Amino acid sequence: MAYEKVQGDHLFDGEKLWGREKVLVRDQQGRKIDIINANEAGDNVNYVPGLITPGFVNAHCHIELSHLKNVVPRHTGLVPFLLQVVSKRDFGPRVIQDRIADAIQEMKEDGIIAVGDICNTTDSLEQKLGSGIHWQNFVEVLSITEARAPEMIGHYSSILALYESKGVGRSSLVPHASYTVCAKALSMINDATEGRLISIHNQETRAEDHLFQTGESEFLELYRYFGISSSPFRVTGKSSIRSYLPYFNKGQTIILVHNTFMPEEDIEWANDYAKSNGINLVYCFCVNANLYIENALPPIQQFIDRGCRIVIGTDSYSSNTELKISHEIATIRDRYPSIPAETILKWATVNGADVLGIDTVWITGCRLQVTGCR
Repeated sequence: MAYEKVQGDHLFDGEKLWGREKVLVRDQQGRKIDIINANEAGDNVNYVPGLITPGFVNAHCHIELSHLKNVVPRHTGLVPFLLQVVSKRDFGPRVIQDRIADAIQEMKEDGIIAVGDICNTTDSLEQKLGSGIHWQNFVEVLSITEARAPEMIGHYSSILALYESKGVGRSSLVPHASYTVCAKALSMINDATEGRLISIHNQETRAEDHLFQTGESEFLELYRYFGISSSPFRVTGKSSIRSYLPYFNKGQTIILVHNTFMPEEDIEWANDYAKSNGINLVYCFCVNANLYIENALPPIQQFIDRGCRIVIGTDSYSSNTELKISHEIATIRDRYPSIPAETILKWATVNGADVLGIDTVWITGCRLQVTGCR
């Protein structure tokens, strides 16, 4: 078997961050054979400046929105942001395809080996073929009213079938968010996703909880845009996650995305619900998107303290300036200086690979600055 020995300025082995005292031995496909001590590596060790690490996993992205880079203003808040996204339709198919291709190339250059990608259409399908990235396609359902739930589930199921027929990674049907998927559609998604990996945008704005607690919320403006005069959702008097999570009980692994305004009591409730009902929860943070839209950050330490399984995403170019996990890591390190570098790197690499069910590929020469973080 052909292999190479590589030494960097730092090496992250999936748990611990080392300096130059460790050498990676990998095969021609980039898979790890071993990690050995530098003083035992012998000859023919290739030195590569930078960090050696398992490949990055972008656990949450919307690659098909890449044409919206620098289009939506910052700090609008979520509801005005969503209204901007759904109203920006003056882009031709060639522009959309070119921007998707550019985004995929940027992610590859950043060392991203796998992406959990939200798909509302098949716009990204052809670009994904032969991209060299592992794709988990989350075909995202939007179904606000009960009356149209079967129709909308049928529509998105046909998109799912196209992804599956092309063999582009793995694919699953998922709900967009509590405020855009009615109870009937949630139940239908639950029945269709037994044992599967799914995702949902969770508590990205305070207005999300207000919608279910009181029926009064900024989201009423979004519904009016779609010709709906009042909230189509039942007032439960509970937070968003306590209102929708009970619809899922078939062994799914659910990536909860953003969690910017998730209080500690909801974290504890959600984890208890998951244990009692046979589902698995993963918490995905997209900090640069949170800053871009709401200019707010999630209480990440509270999730760490409760032993939550954590991964990292970029969200889309409509809410971020770069689709780079290295950029997300840098922002987390800057905004949460008490979190060790090893912990953040694990979220960005082996945790993401484990959640997406893939073997990781090792990357060399990453320019992420990790000096002084041990």
